[in-house]
Amino acid sequence: MSHSELLDTSNSIETPEGIEFTSVIAGPVPRILAYLIDFGWRCLFYIVLAIITAFIGDVGVGFFLVLTFLTEWFYPVFFEVFRNGQTPGKKSLNLKVVNDDLTPVNGSSSVIRNLLRSADFIPSLYLFGIISMVLSKKFQRLGDMAAGTIVIYVNVEQHSKTDSSVHAAPPEIPLTAEERKAITNFRNRSDVISESRQVELTDILEPITGTTGSEGLNKIKAISAWLLGRG
Repeated sequence: MSHSELLDTSNSIETPEGIEFTSVIAGPVPRILAYLIDFGWRCLFYIVLAIITAFIGDVGVGFFLVLTFLTEWFYPVFFEVFRNGQTPGKKSLNLKVVNDDLTPVNGSSSVIRNLLRSADFIPSLYLFGIISMVLSKKFQRLGDMAAGTIVIYVNVEQHSKTDSSVHAAPPEIPLTAEERKAITNFRNRSDVISESRQVELTDILEPITGTTGSEGLNKIKAISAWLLGRG
């Protein structure tokens, strides 16, 4: 994980089923850099457009003004809605826009957060937006607060804290194919499930482990490591 990511905050969402999803929220610096990259791409487009429309006189001027207006306001909306929440600038820095419950951003949320850029820009150079991000726990500018969106890092690698301490052990009783599949699926998903919920789930497997609580959880982890050929 990069130093810039370590300076940002971790955001966790737990579903009613007990599955916990964790993301790393992007701070002001990478977001500003992503904006500058997108701004550069838009400027390049405007230059090319100006050269092309210059050959068709007044009609070209009108055409240029309409396209620059649409591009300036809906460039981010298009990419956020149809390109997995990532403008070219955000994609280059491994960022994406999502709803604050980590679900994909939709059209209305994207429109709201981008139309309110005018408020974030006040009085100049996005001063209000930067102040808002600094003061917000989730680094949200005003548009994000209104739309209920956040900007997170994509594919931040999450490592299991217990992998190195798990020693493989065979089950004490024969397991059916369904039981083996259930145990390995549990292990593969355990990194995104809270520990308390893991204990609740492994308590159901008491007939296999012969115990409950943390001891039962550790036994299931050991059995799963054995089934997966680890340890």
